Amino acid sequence: MTEQKIIALVDGSIYSESVCHHAAWIAGRTAAPVELIHVLGRREAPEKPDLSGAIRLGARSELLEQLAEIDAQRARLTGQRGRAILEDARAIVDRDGVTAITTRLRQGDIVETIGEIEGDARVIVIGKRGEAADFARGHLGSNLERIVRAAHRPVFVAARSFQPIDSVLIAFDGGASAQKAVDHVARSRFFAGLPVTLVTVGPETPEARKGLSDAAAVLAAGGIEADTRILPGQPDEELGRLVEAEGFGMLVMGAYGHSRIRSLMIGSTTTEMMRSCKVPVLLLR
Repeated sequence: MTEQKIIALVDGSIYSESVCHHAAWIAGRTAAPVELIHVLGRREAPEKPDLSGAIRLGARSELLEQLAEIDAQRARLTGQRGRAILEDARAIVDRDGVTAITTRLRQGDIVETIGEIEGDARVIVIGKRGEAADFARGHLGSNLERIVRAAHRPVFVAARSFQPIDSVLIAFDGGASAQKAVDHVARSRFFAGLPVTLVTVGPETPEARKGLSDAAAVLAAGGIEADTRILPGQPDEELGRLVEAEGFGMLVMGAYGHSRIRSLMIGSTTTEMMRSCKVPVLLLR
């Protein structure tokens, strides 16, 4: 069986350094190798516009040759930039003490790339926003939302800056993806020895108490004695307040809420938490 990797997606954004540090930190706790991937999107592929218009044949041929050379030069520069990004990323992960590092430069759609390579992934690490982060402060990266919707592996969303994770908050609503998140925490070496708090936000009902108790039992079976809480309020507001007030280092949650109605978009609470949360978020669908 192929050893499971930590797949870290890097680009030219301000989040990429954090992605590298987080990938290295996960590797240090799990002994998994790191694969750094940079994807050249289709919009970065060489274009072949016909700007010649209705001009005489000889001049048109010469212009087409010049355009072809510009396309080729642009493709070379784009590839060189991608390789430079990967070299810088490798250096960061190497300085953090990881020895098993590979790099891969791919071209095409990033979600299709993830679909092709995630089979041997332990986790996919990505920044909250991409290269346009400074121009879209109120929005998530479009690739992030697409990857979360499509990926079958856990997606670790790195915050803008890296801090070693010293405590974990698990948001639990009883839904299938939340149960999967609890099971993942119970089984993964990543969480060994970290203080874990399991919280349900909403009315305190017998069903909510039982769900929380069952989830805590799953964690206990994995060697994790979690603190449990039921808090009133709205999940996105209360979870954000709790992370901020008590200094949790990471939030773990299902990518979808507990609802019979599912859309193509990720859950609204999940989306809001990724927008506002200043710590890493691990998502499972």
